Amino acid sequence: MAESAIVSRHLRALWVCPGTELGVVGWPATRRERAFFSWHYWWQAHLIDCAVDAANRTPTPARRKRIGELVRSHRARNLTGWTNKYYDDMAWLAIALERAERTQGITEARGALVALEKRLYEAWQPEIGGGIPWRVRSDYFNAPANGPAAIALVRLGRHARGQEMADWLDTTLRDEESGLILDGIHLPSGVIERPTFTYCQGVVLGVETELAVHTGEQRHLDRVHNLLAAVAEHMTAGGVVKGGGGGDGGLFNGILARYLAVVALMLPGDERQQVEDRKAAAALVRASAEAAWANRLEVEGEPLFGADWSRPAQLPGGTSGAGHFTSGGSVTASKVPERDLSVQLSGWMLMEAAYQVSGAGL
Repeated sequence: MAESAIVSRHLRALWVCPGTELGVVGWPATRRERAFFSWHYWWQAHLIDCAVDAANRTPTPARRKRIGELVRSHRARNLTGWTNKYYDDMAWLAIALERAERTQGITEARGALVALEKRLYEAWQPEIGGGIPWRVRSDYFNAPANGPAAIALVRLGRHARGQEMADWLDTTLRDEESGLILDGIHLPSGVIERPTFTYCQGVVLGVETELAVHTGEQRHLDRVHNLLAAVAEHMTAGGVVKGGGGGDGGLFNGILARYLAVVALMLPGDERQQVEDRKAAAALVRASAEAAWANRLEVEGEPLFGADWSRPAQLPGGTSGAGHFTSGGSVTASKVPERDLSVQLSGWMLMEAAYQVSGAGL
């Protein structure tokens, strides 16, 4: 039902071209949004990732066709190729396309992955201690870029670079007091920006879990254990992952839920610590999904999820207050955050994560 709601409300042919499909970023949509003047590269990457989830859950020709259409449309709307100037954007697209090719055989992804892998790998800057910037020629090196880039590179076989990035994140951005991952650092000045966001924790949980699988090294298991405990203490309320609002923040809680499911399903080891960590991660996903579902609205028989899964969802009234770009490049929330595609993608992401952990008996 979460999938169906996105398909019916948000998917639309790109510029009325046959064989294309892209996500309209708001519902109800403005005329500019329906024409894809606004499209938000990294939101569309997560739309592809969710479409891959659906095809893996219940394979059908229509679902596989949709992935191909979304991939082609992403390239067409980006105009200049697969890449852009934001390393976090490119990392999210690389993650989605790697899964699309590996699990669904989407051949359109192959050339894109070559270009994206090259950009992400070459962005590493050892001369200043490591890390990749969030944007080309920026002095800001943050978890939202390094986390997903590390996941993408590990999945593309660049295990050594992925491990370097995970070590950099742990050494540079882990807050000693809370145990959480801080947002980022300005280099070479060393000034740290200290906000903590759910998705930063999610990507670090994800890459540390995958490195534990590939390397078998204890430090990755320990980091998952410690960060998972910090997330449960600081990033949940009553076992439900906290919301990040709308706009770009609408994706934050869904990303954490996705990588909590990765911990639940992939974390290796039969020791008590690993068994309990898998169960704890799964419990956070299940509790969040139950809350989001209980607090959804039903609109024409389909769910509308809240920006905060622990509170009743609000119905958007018209198109006023639509999200827009800030001078820093981020997207603000609509007046009613439930209007934003990002919020609804998080709901879909969460439901797919809950399906996966429940199917594994966790």
